[in-house]
Amino acid sequence: MIKKLVIAISIVLMWGCTSLMDPINAVGKKVQQKEDKSQRQVTSSTEDHSPTADDPYYAPIDPSRNAEAILVTGSLFNSETAHDLYNYETTFQLGDSITVLLKEKAVATKSATSTLASATNYKLDPIQVPGGPMTVNGKVVELGMKQGQDFDGAADSAQSHSLTARITVSIVEILNNGNLKVRGEKWLVINNGKEYIRFTGIVRPSDITEKNSVESYQVANSRIEFSGTGDHADIQTQGWLSSFFSSSLWPI
Repeated sequence: MIKKLVIAISIVLMWGCTSLMDPINAVGKKVQQKEDKSQRQVTSSTEDHSPTADDPYYAPIDPSRNAEAILVTGSLFNSETAHDLYNYETTFQLGDSITVLLKEKAVATKSATSTLASATNYKLDPIQVPGGPMTVNGKVVELGMKQGQDFDGAADSAQSHSLTARITVSIVEILNNGNLKVRGEKWLVINNGKEYIRFTGIVRPSDITEKNSVESYQVANSRIEFSGTGDHADIQTQGWLSSFFSSSLWPI
């Protein structure tokens, strides 16, 4: 009887230890997840998109949050979402907006000069025969040749551009290192044409100011497209015949 009682007490103690260990092991581990019902989808593309308004590639994404892990720590404070009272630091989520200040200016010049020259002289002395030089109709037979070639080439190239504008983009992806992948566009309708600005790049959160803005030169792998469509853009485009005469296919 005593032996059975000892076995029963041991089983109860083991069950109690197991119950106490579960909360301890759960600290700092992912124990519960929220179900993501937003059906959010971020589409990546490497194709060259034609300039049309409301392109889904540049459209802002659904700001619904992803499925997040709930950490059971037993504390009222979460170190991942805490903010320092003396440092400006914001936690960004998918779909948040950031203003990009476009201040681009570049100047490039190039000059090249080429000079080629060659000369060839060949002379055959009069043919000597017994009695003196050979003559034909009283003229001494001799041969001479002279050849020369000159080439001069020069080329100058100068290009400059300046762009000052603002565009608000959306966060479409948060990278593993915390950097933010942003993308967005802006369309302006002016008379008979449309002008648009498209921007993509990777932003470091520490570069974002308190006004929720960042300079364009601080954006990594940035792609800036500023152009237009409509009558004004068509007038500035060469026709196919003019393009042929100004291309490298034209032999002259």
